Amino acid sequence: MTEALITSLTIFVLAAFVGYYVITKIPPTLHTPLMSGTNAISGIIILGALVVAGASDDTLSEIVALIAVVLGAV
Repeated sequence: MTEALITSLTIFVLAAFVGYYVITKIPPTLHTPLMSGTNAISGIIILGALVVAGASDDTLSEIVALIAVVLGAV
């Protein structure tokens, strides 16, 4: 694995942990406004993953982009 891939995976894992921690601390009154922001972020993730998948030259990048699209769509 290249150094860039390891760095990207490390950032992804750390972001997942931070996101989970932040979401569990949100009070119910703020749930609806934050969900609209979350939906916008998911759309940006899906769009970025599709751009990466279209511009990639290797299979690994396409697989990671596909996983990003699936996770962004959930």
